[in-house]
Amino acid sequence: MAVQQRRVSKSRKGMRRSHDALKKTTTTTCKKCGRPIQPHKVCPYCGYYKGRKVIDVK
Repeated sequence: MAVQQRRVSKSRKGMRRSHDALKKTTTTTCKKCGRPIQPHKVCPYCGYYKGRKVIDVK
């Protein structure tokens, strides 16, 4: 089992953790109903994707 030889400095620890932050999700507007949706997904409100009806929504 590996055992560290020296203490990890605050700077090195911070540099390692610099990519761990959560990113804000990207949203676009549906061209049919205008509601915010995730890109490259079928709109759950109207059922359209790229201007075509894909699913029936009640």
